[in-house]
Amino acid sequence: MNKKLKIPKFKNEDQERDFWSKVNLNEYFKADDFESVSFSNLKPSSRSISIRLPEYILVRLKERANALQVPYQSLIKQYIAKELFIK
Repeated sequence: MNKKLKIPKFKNEDQERDFWSKVNLNEYFKADDFESVSFSNLKPSSRSISIRLPEYILVRLKERANALQVPYQSLIKQYIAKELFIK
């Protein structure tokens, strides 16, 4: 951290918005100051569906996902997106 950031008490959102629009955070923080976070309680922006797959396809998907170290459902989404949007 470069120097301490003093954040005032705000009376309303307009005051807060004005304050943050004028602050250059590069003067107060370095990239090393930040930590990764997870927002696990956020609602997913995707919709659940059910799909029936032959057992051998599901086994192959799980094997491939394991080799790539990704969840198999994420791998399925990647394959579908690739086929639909990247041509």
